[in-house]
Amino acid sequence: MTMLGSYLTLAAVLFCLGLYGVLTKRNAIIVLLSIELMLSAVNLNLVAFAKYGINASLRGQVFSLFTMTVAAAEAAVGIAVLISLYRRRATVNVDEFNELRR
Repeated sequence: MTMLGSYLTLAAVLFCLGLYGVLTKRNAIIVLLSIELMLSAVNLNLVAFAKYGINASLRGQVFSLFTMTVAAAEAAVGIAVLISLYRRRATVNVDEFNELRR
């Protein structure tokens, strides 16, 4: 297996683990961590294709930096929303967060 294949296999495993966490877990913190794991898998793909792709360039690495910035902002906003919801309802179970109007 080539180096690109190894990176793509690792990224696929990471993405599937993140997807499993998002779809099956009910804890909102675990769901946020799973989303971060999926974004890390995407970043790994971007960097791998930037290095081992047909036209090797820095575009994938630069785009990966932008996605890391978006992931950091998503984590900050997500944790702020979770803290607010926890203070109101005293739970982080996503099944309890079905109303947004109160």
